[in-house]
Amino acid sequence: MDLSIPTPKLIPELCCSDYNKSLSFYTDVLGFNIDYKREEEGFAMLEKEGAFLMIDLLHAGSTWTTGAMEKPFGRGINLQIEVEDVDALYENVKKHNHPIFIEMEEKWYRADNIYVGNRQFLVQDPDGYLLRFFENLGSREKI
Repeated sequence: MDLSIPTPKLIPELCCSDYNKSLSFYTDVLGFNIDYKREEEGFAMLEKEGAFLMIDLLHAGSTWTTGAMEKPFGRGINLQIEVEDVDALYENVKKHNHPIFIEMEEKWYRADNIYVGNRQFLVQDPDGYLLRFFENLGSREKI
């Protein structure tokens, strides 16, 4: 990790049931880079185009687990991750035969008096965390 670069103020840490399967999914399918890892702990800090996340092997009796861990993990949350080429990422996910949760779509969301556009798709990681990858389409006044 390059300590001269400021780290983001929010980095999600996702518990995973199979460290190697999750690491392969994030690096091979989604194209995340390994910033650093502690394989003996089943931990990795991952980065893709400035977006960071951590994966950590679920350990029995972990002091950070607040309840029963049942799949799909992360219910009620999706992680929105901006990428430069959402179409290429989408095709790579499909090439690896990983199921798409929501197919590629163009969505416009109202933000006060304007609409902001996303070209996006959603996919679940091996433990069920919902990831929404998008490319920014800019803004407009009306739909």
